[in-house]
Amino acid sequence: MTKPGNFLTIAGVDRREFLALGGGLVSAAFFAACDSRGPKSAEKLLRYAERKNLGVERALYRHTAIDVVQHGAHDAGNRLPSYYVSPTVPVWDESARGKWALEVSGLIGNPVRLTLEDLQRLPRVSNRVNHYCVEGWTAVETWTGVPFSELAKFVRVAPEAHYVDFQSFDEDYHESWDLESAMHPQTVVAYGLDGKMLEPAHGAPARVYSPVKLGYKNTKYLTKIVFMPKMNGGYWSDQGYEWYGGV
Repeated sequence: MTKPGNFLTIAGVDRREFLALGGGLVSAAFFAACDSRGPKSAEKLLRYAERKNLGVERALYRHTAIDVVQHGAHDAGNRLPSYYVSPTVPVWDESARGKWALEVSGLIGNPVRLTLEDLQRLPRVSNRVNHYCVEGWTAVETWTGVPFSELAKFVRVAPEAHYVDFQSFDEDYHESWDLESAMHPQTVVAYGLDGKMLEPAHGAPARVYSPVKLGYKNTKYLTKIVFMPKMNGGYWSDQGYEWYGGV
């Protein structure tokens, strides 16, 4: 695990440097706005800059590359930090909500509600990969679950779908992705971590995980996956964090 504050470098420029430089397109002041989108007169310019920055990120970052753990790297195990936005660790309460199920909907031919048992009957993979946090640290973990590409095949995603929204029961937390990143070979709907079933601290019953996205994009405590024609926002991206969130 790298020391906090050390950022993965890409093409010789780390993420903080890239944002500080504005990616040649967007100033760091835009991202520092957080809770403010600025005056109405600037909205069109900001949206244009955001679209341009998305194009730069997709060109620079590695939504088509395979993540490889460095030789000799140790798994983080129970040292992996737990993040959620609820006041306490979110836990699905069957007595109040009924049996948990993952609803998959939107631009698909086969809308479904999948219980944890249903997910476990679908094709399974275990990926030992890096976890990249926006704060700068990196951890190694093994995620077990359904390859997202297999789930997409199962529900018959329509050609008009270009984005996907991952929604949760953690205070309605959600983050949307480009479909290309979601279809990456190492993106999974995970229900296992390090050889055990996922625990509430890390997103049980199921979460999305991919090493090509920063940690905040990997929605925990999943309840819905929605395939969409246009990009949507997200809990953190609506507050000024990068929407693309690529590594």
